Amino acid sequence: MSKIVLWIATALALAHTGSLYAADNELTPAEKAAGWQLLFNGHDHTGWRCNNGSPVASPIEDGALTTQHTGGYLIVYEKEFDDFVLKCDVKMEPVCNSGIFFRVGNLHDPVQTGFEVQVANEVGTGYHDFAAIYDLVPPKKFDKPLSPEWNSITVRCKGPRIDVEVNGQHVAELNCDEWTRPHYSPDGRRNKFAMAIKDFPRKGYLGFQDHGHKVWFKNVKLLDLAGK
Repeated sequence: MSKIVLWIATALALAHTGSLYAADNELTPAEKAAGWQLLFNGHDHTGWRCNNGSPVASPIEDGALTTQHTGGYLIVYEKEFDDFVLKCDVKMEPVCNSGIFFRVGNLHDPVQTGFEVQVANEVGTGYHDFAAIYDLVPPKKFDKPLSPEWNSITVRCKGPRIDVEVNGQHVAELNCDEWTRPHYSPDGRRNKFAMAIKDFPRKGYLGFQDHGHKVWFKNVKLLDLAGK
């Protein structure tokens, strides 16, 4: 009888685990039920292009998008989003400068019309360090060191509020409505943006930056919060 009980317990545990996890570039049953979208299929560039309209020239490697020699400044998803939760897994070269762009209003000028979460080998609490909302908000000190392999980044946009998590830890937040002056933050620090952050688009494209270094992105998933 004990063997039967053990077998049943093992089967239930495996079934429960299967409901929580999925293979790379797949949605879990729970994510499907919640309405998450898989933006990258792990095989090709379906749904993706360069911000200049060209096809993405960089290869898919081991089920991941790569961001070197793409043919553009960004590789962007074909649809625009306003309120959403975006999550993806990221792996970097030892020397790295890239970023996750979102709410980009003008694909010909993504830097001045969109936000960026920095992806870089500099890890700290600076405005250009890993997971900073670039040139606006530095990240908090991570409780755990980053993995040399894959790290998870989550970006949540809801109205004026932007939040960033790394490996489940909340590290940065921004309320756009508090940023009322071009080139200046609420505390008077100067930034690079010619438009007041409160006036930045609340809807736009998302994508990954080609800054000359190879970065890998997989498990790119989005939950659309519009109307929720």
